[in-house]
Amino acid sequence: MERKHILESLLFAAGHPVSFKKIAEILEMPEPEAEKSLNELADDYIKNGRGLRLVFLDGKVQMVAAPESKETMEKFIKSDLEEDLSPAALETLAIIAYKGPVSRAVIEDLRGVNCSFILRNLAIRGLVEKKNNPAGGRFYVYGISFDFLKRLGLSSAEELPEYHERRQ
Repeated sequence: MERKHILESLLFAAGHPVSFKKIAEILEMPEPEAEKSLNELADDYIKNGRGLRLVFLDGKVQMVAAPESKETMEKFIKSDLEEDLSPAALETLAIIAYKGPVSRAVIEDLRGVNCSFILRNLAIRGLVEKKNNPAGGRFYVYGISFDFLKRLGLSSAEELPEYHERRQ
C-alpha cells in the first residue's frame, strides 16, 4: 500500500492531532521523511479538489474537512446535535458517567470500536468534558459535565441509578 494511503488511514482513524514523531515511529521512518509525506498528502488534497485537508500546528497534523464545505458541515453538525443521542453515544456517555474520569482508550476497549467522533459530539453538546490526565499521562480523560447533571436533574453523579454498584 502506498505511504500516502497509510497516512490517510492513520489520520482518519485518529480523529485528533497526531505528532510527526508518533507518525514516524509508527511508520518506522525518520521524522523529516514523515513530515515530507504528510506535506505531499496535503498538496494532493488541494491539487485534486478533495473534501479533506491537513492542518499543521506545532509539530502535529490533523485531518479536517475542506473549508469549501464549511456551510454543509455546519448544517450536518447542527442537525446531528438536534437529533436524539444514538445508542452508541448513550453507551459511551454511560461509561463516562459510571467509570469517569476515563480515557478514550478505556472507553474504546469497553466498546470495542473507535469513539473519537462520539466523544467529540458529546463534548460539543456539553455533556462531557475533556481534561488533562491527572496521572500525568500523554492522553486526556473524559468526565461528565455540569450540563449533563443539570439535564438529568441530578445534583451529583452519585444520584445515578446503581451508581455505587456499577462504579466498582
